Amino acid sequence: MQNGKPIAPWLKTTLELGPVLGFFVLYLWIKDQTFTIAGVEYSGFIMATALFIPVIGAAIAALWYLTGHISRMQMFTLVMVVFFGGLTIWFNDERFFKMKTTLVYAVFAALLGIGLLRGQSWLKVLMGEFLKMRDEGWMIITRRLTAVFAAMAVANEIVWRNFSEQFWVTFETFALPAFLFVAFMAQAKVIERFSEPSDEA
Repeated sequence: MQNGKPIAPWLKTTLELGPVLGFFVLYLWIKDQTFTIAGVEYSGFIMATALFIPVIGAAIAALWYLTGHISRMQMFTLVMVVFFGGLTIWFNDERFFKMKTTLVYAVFAALLGIGLLRGQSWLKVLMGEFLKMRDEGWMIITRRLTAVFAAMAVANEIVWRNFSEQFWVTFETFALPAFLFVAFMAQAKVIERFSEPSDEA
């Protein structure tokens, strides 16, 4: 058992991104099929969602087992996937799962915004142990990411309501994560400017 120890980057990436990519591939494979279970017809999207829930749960459990740690964001995302995925299956309505993405990003934006109103960076609470930076830098990044998460929530809401199901799946799988990645990378100068030397250094 490797509790509390670093794991290979490729394994960590696989566990974090594998379930989402697996959902995308499975959806493309079965999107035009209809499945009848206990007399109820389910679309390919609903079936892909039903399989995605245990897979992402197993991946996060594996991360916890291997590293001894999972982030609050990962736990929150898992809870939202289980809750809204369950509603999607129970009501046989894909809209619940599509709204999940909007709510996840909206909650992130709201929480960071509440912290800012209190003069605090709650992003530092989440990431401070991994990144040593002065409070001024944390406040700058928190303001920017609050806007980023709010924009992503609005974008998801627009896309799922106005575009095709396949377009939304592609947008949610690739476009939103890519936008968030670019947003994080764009903070490099702020991090460099306000970073503090580590204890080891």
